Amino acid sequence: MSVRPKKYLGQHFLNDQNIAQNIAGTLSGNGYDDVLEIGPGMGVLTQYLLPKPFTTSVIEIDSESVDYLKSHFTALENRIIEGDFLKLLLSDYFKGQVAVIGNFPYNISSQILFRIIEQRHLVPEFSGMFQKEVAERICEKPGTKAYGILSVLAQAFYDAQYLFNVSRFVFNPPPKVASGVIRLTRKQDFTLPCSDKLFFRVVKTAFQQRRKTLRNSLKSFGLSASLKEDSIFDERPERLGVSEFIELTQKIADDTLSTQ
Repeated sequence: MSVRPKKYLGQHFLNDQNIAQNIAGTLSGNGYDDVLEIGPGMGVLTQYLLPKPFTTSVIEIDSESVDYLKSHFTALENRIIEGDFLKLLLSDYFKGQVAVIGNFPYNISSQILFRIIEQRHLVPEFSGMFQKEVAERICEKPGTKAYGILSVLAQAFYDAQYLFNVSRFVFNPPPKVASGVIRLTRKQDFTLPCSDKLFFRVVKTAFQQRRKTLRNSLKSFGLSASLKEDSIFDERPERLGVSEFIELTQKIADDTLSTQ
């Protein structure tokens, strides 16, 4: 029995055992007892997670894969969640901290990252495989074209490491692009000294018109004339690191209060 990869689910099954073992080895096991694998498929990664000194659970949306896992991985009994990770509340299934890992479907990988960020208080470590371009973007530093929303929001709360490349030819079927494996380790202090909601809004709005200066791209915030004279508004968003975006958010919040 095997599972047929389904295009509508973005399934590309990894068939290189060494790479699967290396991905499983990206988890440190520090600060948590539980691990959740997203989209295990036929368990190529799962088999290397199960012997490790933490409890592995999986979430799978494909019923055919669920049936396969139930019949081939008895160690996963009662630890297979059939459903959509994008709709999952980790606190419904895990009492404490839980690391998240997977070979993520490229069509929803950014959404998976945003969902992790939303539940960051429960996820001390997050690793796995993305489309190479997306993996690089998450780990990118300021000053480049690749640096953007994913970079800032991930790095506001996590230390991001690009670990290794993966060829497109180790999958069935081969995707059209190469892949990259990354690890995000939550910062010791992962709270922002500003409004999370406003921070997210500032970052997303700034990069929607990334070729413009912040003075122009953030017009919708109704900033006062005096604030717009601040030199930070001469910059384009890719020039700002996380700390500068926090500073920008604080200035906008203060400006809003003073003009009310």
